[in-house]
Amino acid sequence: MNLLDGFGMDTITMAGSLEAKLSAMKDAGFSQVMLMARDLVTHPGGVPAAVAAVQASGLRPTGFQVLRDFEGLSGHLHGYKVDIAKSMLEMCAATGSKVLLACSSTSRHATDDLDHIARDLKKLAMMALPLGIKVAYEGLSWGRTVNEFTTSWDVVCRADCPNLGIGIDSFHIFAANTPLDAIEDLDPEKIFLVQLSDFMWHETPTFEDRMTTARTFRVFPGEGVHSEALADLVLRLDRIGYRGDYSFEVFNDDYQQLPLATVAERARKSATWLHDNVLHRSAPLPAWTRTHTNTHA
Repeated sequence: MNLLDGFGMDTITMAGSLEAKLSAMKDAGFSQVMLMARDLVTHPGGVPAAVAAVQASGLRPTGFQVLRDFEGLSGHLHGYKVDIAKSMLEMCAATGSKVLLACSSTSRHATDDLDHIARDLKKLAMMALPLGIKVAYEGLSWGRTVNEFTTSWDVVCRADCPNLGIGIDSFHIFAANTPLDAIEDLDPEKIFLVQLSDFMWHETPTFEDRMTTARTFRVFPGEGVHSEALADLVLRLDRIGYRGDYSFEVFNDDYQQLPLATVAERARKSATWLHDNVLHRSAPLPAWTRTHTNTHA
């Protein structure tokens, strides 16, 4: 088995055409890709050509992103978002993606009533059901009401829908300083997506800090200052029985200016560290992180 089989890259990490990104991922040894709606709608050949490119690449879609600000709205705003969701689900299905990522709302027009939020997400999941799509609900660390995975899990439990689960994103966990002990409370069968990344500083105290860092300066696992915590997170997920995919969700302005092969190789090193040293042997941190982190003796 290819050691990268359980790992994938997000197209947002690289610059260039969709075909070039897919080719770089494949050449680096990855077998899956996390797609964005933008990959399809901005393709020169339109959505059908983008779908054909994904199929021709041989890469399996990890999932499709991202539906934003869906839940907690009322009246015409809710109706508008339902229409958006239908289009997103259609594109998700066209690519063969089995998971749609929905991020927690940042809208000031959204309610903070968790039962209302749960009802809306259940509606979304029911829309996805005939298409064979699961909905992974992720708590953004700057979400208005849901900004930690503990709350997103609460909402998913309230909704109680078979194809609604949670998305785990290491960035948001570290940015919000959510205790990792709460991982033990999760049902591994309801974790539909795990996205991994790190960043180069310890504190992001404000929502603005979190947004800026998240959108411009994430790095691959093993490259940032939270490597020990990230390894701990992955091991905890493994211990509770999570056997799903890990996707590298790395927004980085610098990586957008590097050759695709260079970025893909950084991702490969990260996946190798996680596979060999964290999940299999629990070895120390990789050498290239030791200048940024304190390791245990």
